[in-house]
Amino acid sequence: MTTATQSSHESSSKISDEKVIVLDFGSQYAQLIARRVRESKVYCEIVRHDITAERIKEISPKGIILSGGPNSVYEDGAPQIDPKIFQLGIPVLGICYGMQLACRALGGEVDHHPAREYGRKHCTVTSENDLFAGFPESADVWMSHGDQVQTVAAGFKAIAATDTCPIAAIQHETLDVFGLQFHPEVTHTEYGATILANFLVKICKCEQTWKLDDFAEEQINKIREQVGDARVICGLSGGVDSAVVAAILSRAIGSQLTCILVDNGLLRKSEKELVVDAFENHFQTDLHVVHAEERFLSALKGVAEPQQKRKIIGGAFIDCFKEEADKVENARFLAQGTLYPDVIESGAAKDGPAATIKLHHNVGGLPEELGFELIEPLRDLFKDEVRRLGLELGLTEEIVWRHPFPGPGLAVRCLGEIEKEKLDTLREADAIVVEEIKAAGLYRETAQAFAVLLPVQSVGVMGDARTYENAIAVRCVDTDDFMTADWSRLPYDLLAKISTRVINEVAGINRVTYDISTKPPATIEWE
Repeated sequence: MTTATQSSHESSSKISDEKVIVLDFGSQYAQLIARRVRESKVYCEIVRHDITAERIKEISPKGIILSGGPNSVYEDGAPQIDPKIFQLGIPVLGICYGMQLACRALGGEVDHHPAREYGRKHCTVTSENDLFAGFPESADVWMSHGDQVQTVAAGFKAIAATDTCPIAAIQHETLDVFGLQFHPEVTHTEYGATILANFLVKICKCEQTWKLDDFAEEQINKIREQVGDARVICGLSGGVDSAVVAAILSRAIGSQLTCILVDNGLLRKSEKELVVDAFENHFQTDLHVVHAEERFLSALKGVAEPQQKRKIIGGAFIDCFKEEADKVENARFLAQGTLYPDVIESGAAKDGPAATIKLHHNVGGLPEELGFELIEPLRDLFKDEVRRLGLELGLTEEIVWRHPFPGPGLAVRCLGEIEKEKLDTLREADAIVVEEIKAAGLYRETAQAFAVLLPVQSVGVMGDARTYENAIAVRCVDTDDFMTADWSRLPYDLLAKISTRVINEVAGINRVTYDISTKPPATIEWE
């Protein structure tokens, strides 16, 4: 058997002759840029920042976008760019670090500025141009930088400014090179989608012909060609990602697919039963259920550090999975529901500049001795694209619209050391949260809602007796990309009902709190 491999992002797709590439300089928003481009019906891929001009010429994209990044362009070892890229005749848009890099590469000066800009700033257009067509004279944009372009090289001109950043956007007078100091890809920037669409249509001359079903058809053909007559193993968790992976594999190879559910004791209430009903009974999939609760809880005993929990769960999952997969004859491939946000948040781009935020046990951590080739048909998609694809593949709305569930399960929502009693408490509270949000008709309007068991106890009064029991935090967020998120403004009456039910119905809980943190600076999950 061959060793586990990872799919390449270097523009290998043939689903569209019209594509734009994003050079990734380590921005946590690089995938979000790609997503926004696709929303404009233009296919987009992310490539390494150090790709050569010769390779780009072979790819022949309609446009090039330079992402932001955490470095300063003038630092030793900071990611740089092949300057020949600007001479290819392909339009270039630099965003934040990307703009500074383009200016510096073409002779401008970039330096630290005492007036750093983080968050919303009012931006004024100072020169009429195609990039800002449809943009009002001024609007709010999202800034995130401590460096600024101090001077531009000959041929460049400033086309927008804020009160502390006189060069907030630039345009070259003879080359199709543009730059934005702010981030048009985030929802906080007003008219950001308009700016990106202007770059794609007015400047790159894209015809906006890409469709998600084209992507699905290519993946199905690619899987058939890769798999041949071998069998594919797919891990199911009950979440939408693994469900869509299983659906696309079922469409591609039918009876050559075997699904495995590892019941690790960290699943949501009734999770196992839901998976069995959907995939064994409804889809008639070859489904194997591994009962491994005791194994996982034993391995996690006494462990409180979040990353260590993830590593332990990932290792135990791989061991259980491999033991069961070894029972499947002619199994050569392993399919996973890795998405774009998983890849960027794990810093998984090989030798890439992105910083690691958290570990995902299904991204980049598979040991070579696992003995499978890796299939990740959703690796280039965002969550909303996965849902749309699931519906196109015939999955029910109940499955497609289930809220995301982390790979390590309830272990990252049960803070501190893991115990079965704590997990059972959390399961009951979490089920109430979801039930009430559904009953209020808000489940589809929220992106993710769940309960977190806190590692603290507080004083309370029940009846005439003093209590000293556990606290639950309710987390509910609104987001369309999971790269940024805002807390959901749930009605007070709904929050009150959730609190009352949890305290009355879940033994050991006497306090409920509501998490009102945004992402960033917080993450959606607590660990």
